[in-house]
Amino acid sequence: MIAIVDYGMGNLRSVSKALEHLGAKVSVTSSPRDILKADKVVLPGVGAFGDAVEGLKTNALLDPLREYIKLGKPFLGICLGLQLLFHESEESPSITGLDVYSGKVQGFRSRGVKVPHMGWNQIHKNTDHPLLRNIPDESYFYFVHSFYAAPQDASVTAATCEYGQEKFAVAVGKDHVFATQFHPEKSQKAGLNLLQNFVKW
Repeated sequence: MIAIVDYGMGNLRSVSKALEHLGAKVSVTSSPRDILKADKVVLPGVGAFGDAVEGLKTNALLDPLREYIKLGKPFLGICLGLQLLFHESEESPSITGLDVYSGKVQGFRSRGVKVPHMGWNQIHKNTDHPLLRNIPDESYFYFVHSFYAAPQDASVTAATCEYGQEKFAVAVGKDHVFATQFHPEKSQKAGLNLLQNFVKW
């Protein structure tokens, strides 16, 4: 069973439909107990970092998610779900995320680029992570975001992307935790390949 975390800010329907299309059993839930019992967890998200943390707090999900991650079971963060794995964000100063990875979420610095970064862009693989298998380097994925994570430990960066003058992490992964800044559920074949890899992981 794959639990998709419902804290009021996720693109839940598109994620659940994509996983069900691949044959996965899915439960959209805000229950800490269901999340801890799940075989795999997906943390999606669209919106502001601070609002998302508040939504997780309101649903008493911060500690259960941290506990789930410590159990060593597969975890996938999508878009804001990636940013929430980090300690903090410029978008919401003084708000602490799940703090799984050291580093800060920051806004785009390049002049002359449209923010949010929205549409299709190529990714460059840094590693052959299990969730990136059978996905060619420089494949296109779909993005909608104004902030991105800057990991302190470069080794957790599984893939990067270039926008304007900036090269930034678009996938991070270590052990059983993986997350993408792009939306695999909206990225056609390459995105379905990534989600299929997660189902099999």
